[in-house]
Amino acid sequence: MKLEGNKRALALVPPLTFIVIYLGAGIILQARGVEMAFYQFPSVVAVVIATIVAFGIFHKAGINENFKLFARGGGSVDIMTMLMIFLLAGGFSAVAGAMGGVDSTVNLGVSIVPPSLLTAGVFVISAFLGTATGTSMGTIGALVPLALGIVDKTGLSLPLVMAACVSGAMFGDNLSMISDTTIAATRTQGVELKDKFRTNFWCALPAAVITLVLLIIFGRPETAVAMETGDYDLVKVLPYLLVLVLALVGINVFVVLIIGTLSAGIIGIAYGDLTVITFASKIWEGYQSMIEVFLLSIFIGGIAEMTKHYGGLDWLIDNLADKFHGKRSAQVGLCILAALTDVATANNTIAIIVDGSMAHDISVKYDIDPRKTASILDSFTCIVQGLIPYGAQFLLVASLCKGRISPVDIIPNNWYLFLLGAFVILSIFLPPYERLTLKGRWDWEKKKVVYE
Repeated sequence: MKLEGNKRALALVPPLTFIVIYLGAGIILQARGVEMAFYQFPSVVAVVIATIVAFGIFHKAGINENFKLFARGGGSVDIMTMLMIFLLAGGFSAVAGAMGGVDSTVNLGVSIVPPSLLTAGVFVISAFLGTATGTSMGTIGALVPLALGIVDKTGLSLPLVMAACVSGAMFGDNLSMISDTTIAATRTQGVELKDKFRTNFWCALPAAVITLVLLIIFGRPETAVAMETGDYDLVKVLPYLLVLVLALVGINVFVVLIIGTLSAGIIGIAYGDLTVITFASKIWEGYQSMIEVFLLSIFIGGIAEMTKHYGGLDWLIDNLADKFHGKRSAQVGLCILAALTDVATANNTIAIIVDGSMAHDISVKYDIDPRKTASILDSFTCIVQGLIPYGAQFLLVASLCKGRISPVDIIPNNWYLFLLGAFVILSIFLPPYERLTLKGRWDWEKKKVVYE
């Protein structure tokens, strides 16, 4: 059974149900003054309700037929690949953190930053840590307490330093090979991690360089005080560097993450931070940390398949066609779609998973290179996530600062995120810049980049 005409719009009700429940619960709880309001209602429960709605709307096809569609979407090659990468990335992050990798990275960074460049240094450390660990929340949690100490001793601007922390963390979240946003963006669009990284990098790099210059100029402390730093060991930073380098040279991501986890485990055992048993336990803890996004991906994949089968995506794309006047306007539409979905969900990974299937179909219709689509989805969800005051990143900063600052104070100073948005838009409208970000061309038949 396939819906015809405007009835196809009914197929969009299930994904919209998820967004409305998730957003609505957050708004209600926020109005009641609940902390972390947009993260209180479990996303997996919301998506299960949306799945029930989907089965109800399409009941005439029968439960068995609908379940076949749902299972085909939830168990597709791209979804299963994404799930495995999520688990492996979670395991690596947990093991590397447990053996002291995060502490060593932060302490190493602070030890080599000149006192007069501390604000810029915070941005660089945050960016590296976010890229290495793949988590903006983990980066902020590790760095903000240290940054607070820097502010208190040097008289630096608290909003500017916190903005440097958040901006650097979102830089890493956006570019990291093991970030769940990168994994979701590349798998939903069917592109390699390294190809998306290269496309994204040429937008992120100039934005980061300009931000760094601005922070050097406007972020100097009143007094250049040398900071006391904790112990660090270069060996404990190596697993992060190993994962980054291996991924960039094109090694299969499964192999990269397994090597990274093993190297972190061996170092941890050698230094006495881990035993064989705690090594295994930390891997399992890492897997458990990915359970929410793991289950969410399966359900969203199933709903997306049903929505596509019953014509919902076709209806939406057909109606958007009047708004799009070609390839470039379609790319701007993808930017807006990603931004609005993140505003609604307050979670960049969820936003990408929700948008992934529709964004892919838009890319096919308008011949948009999927590397660019993946980059747009990841970039604009990260940009908005770093600017919405009810996002987890800002809420964590406010909590760690114990009421000394509000998200509204930080947002105007998130220069990197504003610049990243500007460079992504420029890469759409300036042909020479677009060619720089997209080396080679995408072959839709071979589903890979072809260099001529």
